[in-house]
Amino acid sequence: MNNYVAALLLEREGYLRRGRQDRVAMIDQALRDIGFEHDYLTTTVETASVQPNVETTTRKKPTPRKKG
Repeated sequence: MNNYVAALLLEREGYLRRGRQDRVAMIDQALRDIGFEHDYLTTTVETASVQPNVETTTRKKPTPRKKG
């Protein structure tokens, strides 16, 4: 793999991480134009999103004072 292809693949990885699918497609096309074919160009990347558990507090209802 030459330096040009390695640079394009590195740039492609950065665009994937940022979610820039339009730019990924441009890099893929540039790689195809120079004759580079690989699994990178046909796979899709799945990302997971984490929903944190948020704890909330509740205040107890005040008890009425007793007269006496």
